[in-house]
Amino acid sequence: MAKDLNKVQLTGHLGADPEMRYTAQGSAVTTFRVASNRTWRDKDGNQHEETEWFRIVAWDKLGEICNNYLTKGTRVYIEGRLQTRKWTDRDGQERYTTEVIAQDMIILSAKGERGPVPDADPVYDEPVDEPVRRTPPPSPPASPRPANNNPPAARPPANRMPARNQPQPLDDEDIPF
Repeated sequence: MAKDLNKVQLTGHLGADPEMRYTAQGSAVTTFRVASNRTWRDKDGNQHEETEWFRIVAWDKLGEICNNYLTKGTRVYIEGRLQTRKWTDRDGQERYTTEVIAQDMIILSAKGERGPVPDADPVYDEPVDEPVRRTPPPSPPASPRPANNNPPAARPPANRMPARNQPQPLDDEDIPF
């Protein structure tokens, strides 16, 4: 029996800075638009260019990373899946929107480099989701810790992006023979 596949891979430039919000349950959700250009020549040799805009939604830790490191004009690689949602606009009309739910993001621009941004992001009515908060949820109170007179141990510098799909060391019990 064959499995179904819903996978999107795209590259492009951000049309505006990402917007991060929090759901009522405290999950971070970041949205942004990516413009991907396509260039082709017609049978007469005339060059044409077409820009397609994609609405990207990144959840939880990936959403926080996108919000912290992406800005308007940044060139990115996005991998994810398509999702179509139905929503009701302010006039009571049912609308549909198709989004890319991001599962991975790679920044393609060099640090501090911005690519050309297409002229204008098309205007869309935005779907109305569950109520969201624009500030992070309150942190739990810190538990008191005993005083420690020893200085903290030196730590290696943290990577800018969290490692994904890193191989884990195997124990002897994990090796089948």
